[in-house]
Amino acid sequence: MAELSAEPPLVIDLDGTLLRSDLLQESALRLLHVAPLQALRMPVWLLAGKAVLKRRIAERVSIDVGTLPYDERVLAWIEDERARGRRVVLCTASDTRYAEAVALHLGCFDEVIASDGNTNVSARRKADELVRRFGVGGFDYAGNARDDLPVWAAARRAVVVSASDSVRDAAHRCAQVEREFQRPAAGPAQWLKAVRLHQWLKNLLVFLPLLGAHQLGDPGLLAQALLAFLAFGLCASSVYVLNDLMDLQSDRRHPRKRARPFAAGRLLPSTGLVMAAVLVLAAFVLAAFTGRAFMAWLAVYFAITLAYTFWLKRKLLLDALALAALYTLRIIGGAAAVSLTPSFWLLAFSLFLFLSLAFVKRYSELLVMQEEGRSTAAGRSYVTQDLALVAMLGVNAGFAAVLVMALYLNSENVLRLYRTPELMWLTVPLLLYWISRMWLKAHRGRMDDDPLMYAVRDPASLACGALFLAVLWLATLAW
Repeated sequence: MAELSAEPPLVIDLDGTLLRSDLLQESALRLLHVAPLQALRMPVWLLAGKAVLKRRIAERVSIDVGTLPYDERVLAWIEDERARGRRVVLCTASDTRYAEAVALHLGCFDEVIASDGNTNVSARRKADELVRRFGVGGFDYAGNARDDLPVWAAARRAVVVSASDSVRDAAHRCAQVEREFQRPAAGPAQWLKAVRLHQWLKNLLVFLPLLGAHQLGDPGLLAQALLAFLAFGLCASSVYVLNDLMDLQSDRRHPRKRARPFAAGRLLPSTGLVMAAVLVLAAFVLAAFTGRAFMAWLAVYFAITLAYTFWLKRKLLLDALALAALYTLRIIGGAAAVSLTPSFWLLAFSLFLFLSLAFVKRYSELLVMQEEGRSTAAGRSYVTQDLALVAMLGVNAGFAAVLVMALYLNSENVLRLYRTPELMWLTVPLLLYWISRMWLKAHRGRMDDDPLMYAVRDPASLACGALFLAVLWLATLAW
């Protein structure tokens, strides 16, 4: 055991210093997710003081401290200091319930000082409390924010962690800075990853009504459809950001999703809220140039995505139906943008096809759970015993889409739009092969969480899509 060091205690801040996130922001978002009606009371609690707000939230939601994004550099440094026999204190403005849970999990702190429901241990109050315990210059302090300036001024030495340039400069003016940990860069790659730009491929569905009506060559209509594409993309990205903020704890338990920017602590939750607001505002500004009908369908889409994020995705079967509806709404919105009426056949085909893919997504998640020895997933209503039933429902929905396609081939629309409609029958075996192959891949555990993103990277799926479009084109010619 190391001898007790003669150096003064090392005091570590939690939010933004030891932790690459903020527990007040995370706990407030979690309350909004699990108990939205209770979350409406947060402004009332705040009127009684920040310490009261933090305590009321901590009484209602728990945080999985084992999955939080800790700064490994700071943790390694703390361990080095402890190895030298130095006393280490966790001092944070977060509620004592969360702070003590973090200290118990990490096992590297000798004492915890935190907000207790009466006193918010932040800024000047934190400095006064540390001076009362250790005296002026009787401790070293590691922090990251402007609120830490009074604490650094009262400390013997300052350690600056992941601070902005202005905070770092202010720390050098008011204290003797012993050490600095640079802020990890949150470059464009992290922002693009947060908005999931690759998911915008799904919004190509807005062009389907034009493709089905053989009017893709009309420049005016194509421009309207392009605006609809961008509006859906921005709107979807705003909800992807919100979804990531709501799913922080479950994402951190997931082998792949824990690398997402918010779950990994590369972007703060407050940044995500601003991003979501800006994105959805931009979406509706673009929609205003497309027409009222499109704006109305975009509003319906946004409402259902919010309902899915906060409620529907935890409801058995309703989650899959909601996902299928959201894909179909892209087609309806695309039709509204170019003043076309989508056919019954297209909507029925879309609903069954995307319902099948939604079940592929759930089946793949359940398969991963089974392999990891878990029976349930956080935030989901499915259990691993549902695997066989989910597969049956998904395969049936996929084959129903094929049946709709086959029946459509005998409709008047086909005879009117295609000069060699007999060739259209080649689309049926193509669809049968592709849907069967997707389910076979899912059954073998080779499917990503998102089947559409898998299809974009899968050579066989791309070949099926190319052949499908080729058949449609050839059927328009006279042979």
